[in-house]
Amino acid sequence: MKGLSIEGTFTRLGIITSMAASLILTGCSQEGAQAEHAKTEASTAAIRLEYWTPFSGGDNVFMTELVDQFNQEHADIQVVQMNSRLDDYYSRLRTAILSGNAPDVAVIHATSLPQFVQNGYIEELSAPAKAAGLDWQVFNPSVLNAAQFQEKVFAVPLDTHVLVMYYNKTFLGRAGVLDGQGKPIIAPGEAGFTAFLERIRQSAPPNIAPLAQPSTRIDSVWLWWSLYNQIQGGGTFYNAAGTQAAIDNPAALKALTYIHGLYESKLIPPDIPDAFKLFYDGKAAVLITGVWATGALEKAADLDFGVVPLPTLYDKPAAWADSHTLAIPTQHEMPEQKRQAAMTFMKWVAEHGAKWSEAGHVPSVSSIVQTEAFRALNYRSDYAEAANSVAFWPKHTKQWSFIEMIIRQFERMNYGELSPEEVLKAASVQINLELAKQDR
Repeated sequence: MKGLSIEGTFTRLGIITSMAASLILTGCSQEGAQAEHAKTEASTAAIRLEYWTPFSGGDNVFMTELVDQFNQEHADIQVVQMNSRLDDYYSRLRTAILSGNAPDVAVIHATSLPQFVQNGYIEELSAPAKAAGLDWQVFNPSVLNAAQFQEKVFAVPLDTHVLVMYYNKTFLGRAGVLDGQGKPIIAPGEAGFTAFLERIRQSAPPNIAPLAQPSTRIDSVWLWWSLYNQIQGGGTFYNAAGTQAAIDNPAALKALTYIHGLYESKLIPPDIPDAFKLFYDGKAAVLITGVWATGALEKAADLDFGVVPLPTLYDKPAAWADSHTLAIPTQHEMPEQKRQAAMTFMKWVAEHGAKWSEAGHVPSVSSIVQTEAFRALNYRSDYAEAANSVAFWPKHTKQWSFIEMIIRQFERMNYGELSPEEVLKAASVQINLELAKQDR
C-alpha cells in the first residue's frame, strides 16, 4: 500500500470489490441462462402428442384438467388437446386420417369404432399395450367387449355412459313415492311405472312434466332400446347373417308400444324441446337421460335431485350405453417412441377415471368404483352398478346411419303420424335397403 493515500486505497478496494461482484453476477447469469437453456432443451425434447376430442360443457372442462395434470407429471410427453364440435367431429377426423394429417390420439365412441376398424383408420393395440404394461383385464368386461373386434382390442375404454333416471325429490315426496332413503318407490312392470308417474301427475302442479322426454332427437330411441333389451329374448337388431334388420318383432313392439302410450297419455308432455333444461329448472319430476347430466345438474343450486339406474320394467336390467374410447389413428410413419408415448397417455387417463367421473361417467377400470376418490363423489355410486347390465348398439359399420333412420320414424310416431307397428316396419324397410346395397 506504500505510496497510496487512504482515499486511493479505498478506491482500489472498491474497484476490486466491484470486479468480484461483477464476476459473481456474471456467474449467476450464466448459471441462470444454462438452467433456462436446459429447460428449453427438455421442453423441445419432449414428445408432443396431438389429441382430438369432441367434448363440450363439463366433459371438456374435466378432460382439459386431466390433460393439464398429465403434462405436469410427464415432462417427457406433452399433450396438446384440440376440441371440436361433435356435429362435424367424425367427418373432420376421417378427413385428417385420409389426408395424412391424423392426430396422435383421438376420442372415438364405441358405436363408431366398427367403421374405423373396417376402414383401417385406427391401429390395433395388442403390441403397444403390452409394451406399456396395460392389462386389459382391469376394464369392465362389457365396455372392453365394445372396444374389441375379432378378439383384438382397437381402443382403450375410458368410460361407460349409460341411460339412468334422475328424479326431483320434492315432487316425488309430495306424491308419496319416495322412501326413507330418498329413493323412488316403483312397483314392478309397466303398470308399476305408469302408476308411479300418475301419482306424480296428480300431486304436482299442472305445469310440471311427470316425465321429461323430447319428441324429437334420439332420447326415445335410447329408451326403446333399453326396454327392448330388458325383455327376455329381446335386443336383436339383425338376423344371424347380418343381412336384414330384425327389429320388427313382438318384443320390440311391446317396448315401443309402452313408450308410445306414455306420449299419448301425456305422462310425457308433448313438444318438449329441451328435456334436460326442463328438469334443471325444476319443471319436471323425472328425466331419463345419460349419466353425463350429473355434473351439470349438480350446479343447479335450487334442485334437490337423485339418480338411480333405469328401472327394470320387464325381465332383466338393461339400459342403453355407449363408451368414449381412446384410439391411435393410422399414420403412415408414426415413430415407435411416439406410439409408446400415446399408449402411456391413454393408459394414464383410464387409470385416472375418478377425475373423469366428475363429469358423471362411470369409469372403465372396474377397481376405480371402489376407491375413496370415486365414493366421495355424490350420486355416482348410486348408478355405477348400471355399467354391469348395459345394452350397446351392435357392431356394424353403418350402425349410426341405421339409428338415424329409426330416429326419424320415432319422431313421426311421437307426433301422431305413425303407429308403433308402422314405425318398426318402415325402419326395417329402410335398413334392409341399405343392407342390400352393401351386399352388392
